[in-house]
Amino acid sequence: QSGEGKESAVILFWVLTAILGFLLLVVIMNLISAPRMKNIPAELSSSPTVSVCIPARNEEHNIGNVLHSLLESSYRVMEIIVVDDHSTDTTAQVVSRLAEQDKRIRLIRGAEMPSGWKGKNFACFQAAGAASGSVLLFLDADVVLTPNAVRYALHTMEAKQCSMLSVFPTQSIRSFGEWLVVPLMNWLLLTFLPLRNVYASPDPRFVAANGQMIMIHRDLYNNIGTHQAFRDAVVEDMEIARKVKRTGNRMITLTGGDAVYCRMYNGFADAVNGFSKNFYAGFNSGKPGFFFMITFFLLLFWAPLFLIPAGTVYMIPVVLIMLSRAGVSCLSRQNIILNMLLHWIQMPLMFYIGLRSLTKKDVRWKGRIITS
Repeated sequence: QSGEGKESAVILFWVLTAILGFLLLVVIMNLISAPRMKNIPAELSSSPTVSVCIPARNEEHNIGNVLHSLLESSYRVMEIIVVDDHSTDTTAQVVSRLAEQDKRIRLIRGAEMPSGWKGKNFACFQAAGAASGSVLLFLDADVVLTPNAVRYALHTMEAKQCSMLSVFPTQSIRSFGEWLVVPLMNWLLLTFLPLRNVYASPDPRFVAANGQMIMIHRDLYNNIGTHQAFRDAVVEDMEIARKVKRTGNRMITLTGGDAVYCRMYNGFADAVNGFSKNFYAGFNSGKPGFFFMITFFLLLFWAPLFLIPAGTVYMIPVVLIMLSRAGVSCLSRQNIILNMLLHWIQMPLMFYIGLRSLTKKDVRWKGRIITS
């Protein structure tokens, strides 16, 4: 190599090592300080009334599981409102049968969606409108709670003096296709954001929320405009979180730990389609900025492997990447070895999903067009 080439290689090595080393520190910080849900009988100084709001569209295979888990909760929720969002399967029948066993379960047939709304947002809006509790717990139908999850969430809000809590559930991953996509979500969250800062910093740029589980005080929900204020948002969870922080209220976001579980997608195609729906919208950036970001991620977290033939010193950035994947996998309660091995397939796949999220029109979810 010429002197200029050697100098460029040295600069490239140190840039890669510095950035990856810094991001590994973020992962370590999350391992030490990221809030986690726990399945323990936490103490409470008060007993707020909790209304559970569940939007459900074609969830016949999931809805029974979440309802049973709520009925077994150590903290007795006041009511469980399920909005059947024009399902074409037996979702409504499953809910009706369980409602006969426990009167706290209420089935609402979803109204026709007005123009300008997204389906899930309108279903949540209807559920909240029918609820009477002082605390609203929004859950997706594919979430399962352990018996102490509701109690621990309330305890956390009380102890941290927060008005909103959100949880990224521990994902149940059952197929190879899901392993290629699903771990990317927690990797993006926990590699680039110190999760503690969602609570500790008032800056609305430090925000993360997941609509799979959001607990919020009813007064705050009304004050920020309910779901009506976010009626056309694809990632309404993030928009709600930003509004909460901008209005000077505190929120906290936790990983699911051993208390909240979810199987988000059923297979590879379902995972790619679902991730495409949210990826670009979740970053609240313009298209050029998002394209630059996913390109940067690909170069930073994939290219070092192919630089090793040019110099074994590039093993150092590769080791930093593997250590960060191990840390995120540990915090996410995922298979560490599998995520480390699949990382090199996941990165170009993430780039593809990002491009798809950026360019694809007429994204469909559960038979309904989400974006166009």
